[in-house]
Amino acid sequence: MLPSWERWADDALAVLDEVGSERAVICGAADAGPTAVLFAASHPSRTRALILMNTTARFAAAPDYPMGVPEDALALAAQFVQDTWGTGAIVELSAPDLMQQDQDVARWFAVSQRLYLSPRAAAKLFEFELSLDVRDALGSVRVPTLVLHREGVAVMTVDQGRYLAEHIAGARLASVPGNDGSIFTEPVADAKRNIEEFLASLTRDVEPDRALSAVLFTDIVESTARAAALGDRAWRNLLETHHAVGRTLVEQHRGRIVKTTGDGLLATFDGPGRAIRCALALREALRPLGLDIRAGLHTGEVEVIGADIAGIAVHIAARVMSAASPGEVLVSPAVPMLVAGSGIDFDDRGEQELKGVPGAWRLYAVEG
Repeated sequence: MLPSWERWADDALAVLDEVGSERAVICGAADAGPTAVLFAASHPSRTRALILMNTTARFAAAPDYPMGVPEDALALAAQFVQDTWGTGAIVELSAPDLMQQDQDVARWFAVSQRLYLSPRAAAKLFEFELSLDVRDALGSVRVPTLVLHREGVAVMTVDQGRYLAEHIAGARLASVPGNDGSIFTEPVADAKRNIEEFLASLTRDVEPDRALSAVLFTDIVESTARAAALGDRAWRNLLETHHAVGRTLVEQHRGRIVKTTGDGLLATFDGPGRAIRCALALREALRPLGLDIRAGLHTGEVEVIGADIAGIAVHIAARVMSAASPGEVLVSPAVPMLVAGSGIDFDDRGEQELKGVPGAWRLYAVEG
């Protein structure tokens, strides 16, 4: 199974912790861009600023994203990766300027590719990266952002960089000369100047009060009837066990219990994959106690108010939970895109109205 962006974010946090960095400027280039966006949105307290270089919010074209790569071209590209991996042919497309400057670079790339992945694994990784779509997370990036994009890059065009800059508040787009997918090949003068000016413009740190979070609500099914059947003391003891199990599992999945809700809980996670696995684990752990739960999950921007959270994302998560059937883990439409490649499968439950939330929402049930 390929690592999810949450695992990549974990690696970045581990490095920051090891070197003693409290807040860093996060750089994401090419296929690392979407992960850098999600890291900055989910961990604003650890992100000083964000630099996105020759990257995109989504690789594939869509009706509402025409600047992406057409589906048929992506299929050909995936096959090309598998057929030519380890030969150096990819560098001829991704770094034509570098190839003109150094003919030996293709040989170096070929060796590094063979040491890195097999052709089949490279194709799988490529397909996983193509499935990423972080457009919904762009509005949650609240740190200073520079979008650097070479003018002549063929696959990820300047229009994709412009989309990033237009959808991240306060972001600045700098279009620089060159045809290579990497910013670090010649010509580099303009890119270097833009990075230096951007870093020099950063002012003092501001403690963030908003962050992209996976918001999980759970609720015990038919709790009133169960309480009436057991009596107050037995029901209270069962609830305390429920809360203890919930706290343990949330902590194990690196989440945070915001509060208990009488017969359920509200928790946040820095990634939806962990939230889903926690909900599934809680469901299975409570069944031997005769308790069945429903769970609802939404990923969105929340306002942090001390130990509590607020915002429309919290209300959406609560409404998604209310729409879930007994034993079901139901998620909002942004979640499946954010856990692509994680091995989590979903069943489309169709569009539904969520009380108090505008529009129709397509909801998905976690399978298994």
